[in-house]
Order: sequence, then C-alpha cells, then structure tokens
Amino acid sequence: MSVNAVAVAVDGSEASRGALEQALRLAREQGRPLAGVFVLDSGWADYIGNDWQSARNARQGFLDYVRGQLENQAEAARRQFEAAAAGFGNAHFSVVTGDPLEALCDLMAEGGAQMLVAGREVFQVCGRPSVKRLAKDLPRRIKQPVVIV
Repeated sequence: MSVNAVAVAVDGSEASRGALEQALRLAREQGRPLAGVFVLDSGWADYIGNDWQSARNARQGFLDYVRGQLENQAEAARRQFEAAAAGFGNAHFSVVTGDPLEALCDLMAEGGAQMLVAGREVFQVCGRPSVKRLAKDLPRRIKQPVVIV
C-alpha cells in the first residue's frame, strides 16, 4: 500500500458503498492512489471459545463455515472495489488477516496510507459483535485522518 494512498475498508456490502464512493472522490481530488482493504477476521476462534458440548468436530466445522463466509465476503469486496474503481488508474485491493480494528490500526501505523475511509457498519456483515464498535474506535486509535461515512 502506498504511503500517500487513501485507504478504504471495503466489505462488499451496502455498508461500505458510501465509504468507497467518498474514498474514490478524495483520491481523485487529492491525486492520490486508492487502496481498498478487506480484513479476514481471525478472532472467531477466541470469540466462540472451546466449551462446545456437541460433537468434537462441531467447533472446527463452525470455524470452517465462518472462514468460507469471510472468503466469499472478501471476493464480494474485491468485486465491489474493482467496479467502483474502474477507470481510476492507480487503485489496488488487498486482503489482510487479523482482528479488524487491530489490522486497520497496524496498517495505518506502518504508514500504509495518508488517510482511512470506512463505513459506520463496515465488516458487520459477517463479523463478530465486537466489530460494531469499529467506527467509534478507529478515529481514537489512528493518527492519520479517519473519515467515517
């Protein structure tokens, strides 16, 4: 990701459409690259714990199901990003793994972009309940400008 980029959290849902439009507008106005990012939420195993009383493979089956859903959502996010950025020459999309808040904070702390744009409900489409606070927590944790749409 380019240090000068406008980064946008994209999840393929309606929740990120407005953020993607805003990020694209800002990138065009400022002459910056556009960087879309989807976070494969790796926190599900910790969230559901190990106390499953059913068949021994039920927990792993559920985690595999969630992983498949997240991968499908990542592909939807990629398609959404590519459709919105069609004709914009300097755009790229990436998928990272981790806790959504921590992954986005790490990306920005490492100089991943000049600013971050995110929808108020981004990653809630298939995320753990803890991502409901993401829009509130991002501006508190990231030093660069954060635009919540």
